[in-house]
Amino acid sequence: MDGETDDFVQRMIRSQFPNTTLLTIAHRLITIIDYDKVIVMDKGRVAEKGSPRELLANEDGIFTAMVDATGPDSAAQLRRMAK
Repeated sequence: MDGETDDFVQRMIRSQFPNTTLLTIAHRLITIIDYDKVIVMDKGRVAEKGSPRELLANEDGIFTAMVDATGPDSAAQLRRMAK
């Protein structure tokens, strides 16, 4: 799915299903960066869990590495958006 369509779907989910538990398998960090809780899987196991902000506090974490791998500008944007 392209970024524009993903953005549209995310806006619809947020507006049509407020206060709902939502399970999302995401391939774009922007999709889940403002979620309340994130589970990072590694080799079929839970490697990290917490809010995006909590996960980013772990400088050596997998989630932090994924954010940093998006490049300086994108990583800065994701960090600003992290809940």
